[in-house]
Amino acid sequence: MRHTARPRASRLQTVTALAVVAVSLGVGPAYGAETADTRAGRLEVHPTSVVPGAEVTVGTVACGADGTAAGDASSVGAGAFTLSPGTPPGNTTGRFRVPPGAQPGTYEIVARCSRDGAEVAGDLVVRLTAGGEPTHPRGSVKTGVGGALGPDPVKTAAGVAALAVAAAGGTWLLHRRVRGEAI
Repeated sequence: MRHTARPRASRLQTVTALAVVAVSLGVGPAYGAETADTRAGRLEVHPTSVVPGAEVTVGTVACGADGTAAGDASSVGAGAFTLSPGTPPGNTTGRFRVPPGAQPGTYEIVARCSRDGAEVAGDLVVRLTAGGEPTHPRGSVKTGVGGALGPDPVKTAAGVAALAVAAAGGTWLLHRRVRGEAI
């Protein structure tokens, strides 16, 4: 009989090692090491997660020091806005307000530079709550099944005790039946 566990483990270790090497080679610059070159191809959105009705600031370095741009936030329902030279120098910035009726989701915000027509984009996340944490449902679901005792802890304890007595009585009766005793 041939034992195959060792070759499988060996293959698994080899594949795992190769995956670790591949991931380590693909790691980009450390946090905080971002330069203007890495930001040039995108639109910075601040804050990145908002509630409907909030004001959003966007900026890019793609349009140059004195550049302007036409912004488009119609995906979230805010329409067009203008980006103009801002701070820090070399950054083109603009603002828009998320409509109060905006639905939760991720929206692409786009800006097109006036100078050369370069287009940059960034993502905006709209949430229903101000915190970044999702809300969880509370309460009970009205299904029409169960719930005769309700949420009262005393009634719940009484129901559990009644079930325990019934289980003990059933066990006692089965035990007597097995022994052949009359009920």
